[in-house]
Amino acid sequence: MIWFSLALISAISWATADYLTKKWYFFLTPLEMAFWRYFWCLPFLWPFFFLAPSHCSSLEFWKGILKLLPVELLATFFYAASIRTSPLSLTLPFLSFTPLFMTLTGSLLLGERPSEWGLGGIGLVAFGGYLLGWEGSLFSSFEVIRRERGVHLMMVVAGLYAWTSVMGKKVLLISHPFFFGPIYVSLLVFFLGVPLFFRPLRLPPIKKGLLIGMFMTLMFLCQWISILKVQASYMIAVKRTSPLFGVLYGRLFLKEEGFKRRLFATSLMVLGVVMITLLG
Repeated sequence: MIWFSLALISAISWATADYLTKKWYFFLTPLEMAFWRYFWCLPFLWPFFFLAPSHCSSLEFWKGILKLLPVELLATFFYAASIRTSPLSLTLPFLSFTPLFMTLTGSLLLGERPSEWGLGGIGLVAFGGYLLGWEGSLFSSFEVIRRERGVHLMMVVAGLYAWTSVMGKKVLLISHPFFFGPIYVSLLVFFLGVPLFFRPLRLPPIKKGLLIGMFMTLMFLCQWISILKVQASYMIAVKRTSPLFGVLYGRLFLKEEGFKRRLFATSLMVLGVVMITLLG
């Protein structure tokens, strides 16, 4: 069950990084926000590189990286734009659709098929995400998706992450988290940073950036290690409890509304995670 503990730590770390990013980086553009979130991971990730086995690099590894990077860059930009423009407690829960999409990508790329209980748990996670946008009518969540630009972007991100999570596991299986992580995140920083070099680059406070980077690094490492120990869709379903913590942060520190309804919806998501963990 170590995979579950790691996935949960990953969820909490991600929600914390999102809260701090929204609080401290609100004045940045989505591209700047995405760049600095990854940039401050590097001081924490690169020491792990020297602990990685020496046989991690291969032609298949680099082919996998090439398949991952464009999709990850697009998802990262949309993700930053989403949490910048709409409430955390409204946008983050729609990431819960990622494990549902992953039942398809996981089957196609990894041959992973959830059990009936596991599929039911994934369904509860996705349904909880749907209820988070419910405002009184059956189709109101779709109205929220249409009306809120941040939610619209996050639904796209959920689909993109269904690809990157599964493809990322495929690359990790032929490599090692300590080798993959520093190289992959460094490439993301480079390509996100290229457009920023053509205009004045705003430097946020370094200490705050390092704190965000620490939580992002913890999220990454726990995810990469955990996903190697269980079906990718199960691990990501547990990680998608991050909206629960996002809702709490949104209510306690950002004074966002709709707390009780969104807390109920996230509780359904947690129930889905319990089904996956104990019965899947």
